[in-house]
Amino acid sequence: MNEIQRNIIISKSRLAKGTYEFWIDNELIAGNAKPGQFVIIRTSEKGERIPITIADSYGSAFRIVVKAVGKSTIELCMKNEKEQLFDVVGPLGKPSEINYYGKVIVIGGGVGIAAILPIAKALKNAGNVVVVILGAKTSSELILKNEFAFADKVVVCTDDGSEGIKGTVVDGMLKEFEIEKPNMIWSVGPAVMMKATSKIASEYNVPILVSLNAIMVDGTGMCGGCRVLLRKEEEGSVKEEIKYVCVDGPEFDGRYVDWDSFIRRLQQYREEEKEVLEKFLEKVGDISWL
Repeated sequence: MNEIQRNIIISKSRLAKGTYEFWIDNELIAGNAKPGQFVIIRTSEKGERIPITIADSYGSAFRIVVKAVGKSTIELCMKNEKEQLFDVVGPLGKPSEINYYGKVIVIGGGVGIAAILPIAKALKNAGNVVVVILGAKTSSELILKNEFAFADKVVVCTDDGSEGIKGTVVDGMLKEFEIEKPNMIWSVGPAVMMKATSKIASEYNVPILVSLNAIMVDGTGMCGGCRVLLRKEEEGSVKEEIKYVCVDGPEFDGRYVDWDSFIRRLQQYREEEKEVLEKFLEKVGDISWL
């Protein structure tokens, strides 16, 4: 009997410079994935574990979007169609809480745009009025915009003003608040973006779910690498609670995330990662074509 080959890259598409979409064959993951969940990928036996949110699934395949920013994500983006990934584990994490809320703002920045796509679709199917806010540095880095045609409104923000509002997703968010305050917010993207949108949500007392992308080893909560501190004021005192992104998340109410400690944890291996990347680039050479 032939062994079933899983984790084969069925298709690969370049969405923007250094940003790629992959469809990966894995019937178990594709058949069980729900909005908000993620996978952990290794490209080789000694490769780093990369947590990536599932952007879609169809049949026996699931979809991810990856930006080449470090050694591991560059290695993944260098993979081609018909190649097999060494290891893919998932779906992991708790699914998004899809309910009827009323008006919902769904914010995506960078590759976070891919992560909010299934969430926004599910919210629309649940009867919500869905306003999508997409953010990128420039129009050439804006991905998947046309796939949000189902939304009631799509707002684009670019740092340089090359498309839509000149500014960040926070600017687009505040403009929407002026029209009508939402009942619920999702925000997925760089940590600094999620911190900024959570600050606005807190000021207006609107729940906001953020999807945290943390350092992970096992994806079961045993290693503790993905722990996050939540701080919530209750009856005049501050209650602190430790949660783990891999099993308790990846979504948390951004109003209660201790963003400073979370961002510090993301940056704690920055020098080591820089050194590893420099050695890798010396080995593989120019990657400006990615």
